[in-house]
Amino acid sequence: MSVNSLLRCSLRLQRKRVAIRFVLQRALSGADAVYALRPFYFAVHPDFFGQHPREREVNENSLKRLNGYLENLQKPDSRSLQPVKLTFYVRDTKDSGDMQPDLLISGFRSVSFTLHTQDVLSTVVNILKSCSLSVDHMKGLKASTETCESPPEAGVPFYRPIRWDKSYYTFTGFTDPEQELQQARRVEPTLGLWLRNNEPEATKKHNASLPRREELKRLKKELCHRFNLADIRWQRSWGVAHRCCQLQSLSRLSQQNPEALIHLQGHTVVFADQSGMNASGHIMLGTMDVHSQWIKLFQQLPSYRSLQQQTDWLKERIGLLLGGTQVVHVERLGPVQPIAEHYGTLSTFHKRLVSPHLRLHPRSLQGLSILLENHRTNPSLHEMGHFIIPANCDPPRLQVFLQGHAAEARRRTQQRNRLQAEEEAAVKLCLQSLSLGSLSKEPSVSSGQMIQCCKRLVEQRSPLMQGFHVCISHFYSVMQDGDLCLPWNWKS
Repeated sequence: MSVNSLLRCSLRLQRKRVAIRFVLQRALSGADAVYALRPFYFAVHPDFFGQHPREREVNENSLKRLNGYLENLQKPDSRSLQPVKLTFYVRDTKDSGDMQPDLLISGFRSVSFTLHTQDVLSTVVNILKSCSLSVDHMKGLKASTETCESPPEAGVPFYRPIRWDKSYYTFTGFTDPEQELQQARRVEPTLGLWLRNNEPEATKKHNASLPRREELKRLKKELCHRFNLADIRWQRSWGVAHRCCQLQSLSRLSQQNPEALIHLQGHTVVFADQSGMNASGHIMLGTMDVHSQWIKLFQQLPSYRSLQQQTDWLKERIGLLLGGTQVVHVERLGPVQPIAEHYGTLSTFHKRLVSPHLRLHPRSLQGLSILLENHRTNPSLHEMGHFIIPANCDPPRLQVFLQGHAAEARRRTQQRNRLQAEEEAAVKLCLQSLSLGSLSKEPSVSSGQMIQCCKRLVEQRSPLMQGFHVCISHFYSVMQDGDLCLPWNWKS
């Protein structure tokens, strides 16, 4: 081999090593990332929040967004990612004698942090430190990323169900969730037995809450009428007393500064975690904010309305470009999205669609709907019939996907509409037959499960449920105001 050939080989090898080091700085391997995040997954895994459905839902949604962020970081051609704010409920995984001061009574604490790192290693460290979890087990991983010369596997999913060997729980002393679930199923009571044991407590709490329920109803009606509000809602299932306090606070502000609320006319007000306008155009009032912050929001509403009009225009243009589809935003399928973020997503997607490579018949996809997501890498078809599309999806690839799945999307949409109509009829019949105060369900309960549950409740016809407010979920519970939570698959 000539000297020139040796020099060229040496140069290629040197460039390859530099490229590998660069890639390794951007990402750990999929297996290393899973190992590094094990303490985090163990602390936030939704399976451990069976008795806390709201917190379970928050963790599920945040894990989906985190998964998308990590997957995007793994892509070799990934560009600069937008910061992502996440909230998790973190369980205490230490001995009771080492409890942290910010833990809630229920044994977990709320942690919020923003991901803005551009490599997986820094992201993993950021997550663990934000949740006050140890990073000692990552010392070996940090060293390996500096010395290893094999490129990381691309596209390996980061988040997956955790199934550890039984010896892990024996050694650590942690509870095996599968064993815990099996034991819970074995001792789960029948519906009749549970109602007989808990009806006295529920009746006592329900009767104590009646004055507050009347006050809540009066305040809501008064505020809606006075300021011509479309509705007043709550982001979370707070208790009656908590909701009364929020309405009383808004009522006091309306008396002290009535002109400040004029801009609310025609809007739906939602008491939420933060103030602003969401992607649906509803006004969010942060429950932790003071009146001056609410007033500042009210003064900004004309600008928000202008942004909402631009958002509606973009949705209409995107729908026309995509064969007559309808761009929708479903709040219950994900975390609350501010309208500014929603507008940015629509604008980015619209710019990519204005392409000569996209050729769809104007009405070929009419009647179908799409949802846009920033943190998704591949288009998919939801079980309810709507398309879930990444905002940075390539137009030719998007066209092939939409046309190839249009028939299945129509079938699922028709099935969803049929199930929703059947569910409404089943709920109405159940309300009338059992004389319930109200009947609702958790978002994680499907229409099919709700229909099955309602039919069985009508057949059971338990007189102990009369007058109660009932929520169909995955567990039994008597709530603070006497409302009943029942599992959809209760035993008879």
